[in-house]
Amino acid sequence: MHEGHLEREAALAELRERLADGLARARLTKTQLAQRAGLGRTTVQQAFRKDSPAPSAETVAALARVLRLPAEELLELRRAATGEARLPEDGEERGPGRPITEWEPHDLEVHPAGPAPGPAPAPGAAPGRVLPGYVRREHDQALDQAVQDVAEGRSRMLVLVGSSSTGKTRACWKAVQPLAARGWRLWHPFDPTRARAALEDLQRVRPRTVVWLNEAQHYLGDTRVGERIAAAVHDLLTDPGRAPVLVLGTLWPEYAKAYAALPAPGQPDPHSRVRELLASRTLTVPDTFTPEALRAAAVLAAGGDALPADALTRARDHGRLAQDLAGAPELLRRYQHGIPAARAVLEAAMDARRLGVGLHLLQAFLIDAAVDYLTDHDYDQLTDDRAEQAFADLAHPVHGKQAPYAGSPPAPGGLPVPRPRRPRLCRGRAGVPPRRPPRTARPPHPPRPVPARLLLTRRPHPSHPPRRPAPLLARRREKAGARKEPNGSAAPPPTPAAPWGTGVRLRQQ
Repeated sequence: MHEGHLEREAALAELRERLADGLARARLTKTQLAQRAGLGRTTVQQAFRKDSPAPSAETVAALARVLRLPAEELLELRRAATGEARLPEDGEERGPGRPITEWEPHDLEVHPAGPAPGPAPAPGAAPGRVLPGYVRREHDQALDQAVQDVAEGRSRMLVLVGSSSTGKTRACWKAVQPLAARGWRLWHPFDPTRARAALEDLQRVRPRTVVWLNEAQHYLGDTRVGERIAAAVHDLLTDPGRAPVLVLGTLWPEYAKAYAALPAPGQPDPHSRVRELLASRTLTVPDTFTPEALRAAAVLAAGGDALPADALTRARDHGRLAQDLAGAPELLRRYQHGIPAARAVLEAAMDARRLGVGLHLLQAFLIDAAVDYLTDHDYDQLTDDRAEQAFADLAHPVHGKQAPYAGSPPAPGGLPVPRPRRPRLCRGRAGVPPRRPPRTARPPHPPRPVPARLLLTRRPHPSHPPRRPAPLLARRREKAGARKEPNGSAAPPPTPAAPWGTGVRLRQQ
């Protein structure tokens, strides 16, 4: 008995030593490691402390993934440290997929929420990606029950139904972590196509496998083989010789509604097998976080998790926290990679917000002000439909059905009022993007000079009546009026801004 105790202590010491070596090689603090692994700081601290019990298998797997250590070897050390017996290997073919511990969540289509904290990446290197801390919600209980059922030997299937970027895929990834410590595999069929891969290899799935059908419409909704895939999944779930397996999928509500709809009498029924498969196997994921979930997110933010802390500054009132986290990186990418005209409109809107203009900005104001945000080269490339192109580009949605720009219903005066969505690039606490671009893209110190056109253009906000200018505007107008012409006469008053159609005349003046 004493020898067994010594062996367990030696295995635990080796486990912690290998984790410490990996942390040193990664050049991360334990706080940064906790953020990248999606774990609490206390959990990570205890995993390294000599006087703490052995960390859980989920913790070991998460740390191994971030530190790029062999997860199976570390889990074997943990089993030796706790005295757990290793699951026997099947004598049969392993089947498709690979151990869950070898998967990276973003490779399973979990949306990145932002860059990893810590030092900036080297020039030319891709920025690291990190998952924010996880906030449990009501649907997680049903996922936990499904995982418990398969751990007890029964096959299960759940398809999470919810709008874009509500946290469906992240919830599935969180749910399967207890299975990673048990040696389960995960199969994500996608090569050569999702539908073809699923159809060809579903019969090869072996026990203790998670079948990952994210965006399940690509499998079940395929017009040629969707019904055959549904039949193959049904056969897998009902075959006791291949149990237990866990099938997880995600769907948007419009697809779930289409598959559940009954055809009219005499009409073809293209989704009969899919409808039968999904019956009693769907789970709704709400669009918004409940007050309790928002309070849990605030606890993560108070503990040092920067991503939910930033998102809560915008999403606390409406509760669309998951959409903010998933959409912000894409909104920033749209700003950085947008066409010059769209980028100029965004920069004009950001500066207007920074100078205290209200949230709702008139389209004519943005068109007028955007001219001076274009370089001479980009200005010369403008076409007759430049304004339409710019606003169409900005109105195209990203994750979470968000866009940098959206038009609101007509104001009482009859003018359409553009309204930036939340989270937005043209509105933030300081009138800048929620994820501020790096200094190489848009230096924040000192702020760039604001073009005079933005300050002298007609009223930017529909509720702004003609009024005396604010002190800042007055000073700038006085300065503009004090300019002297080459002959010594005073400069003419500034010409009112006009749409891009007359921009050439304004630039010449």
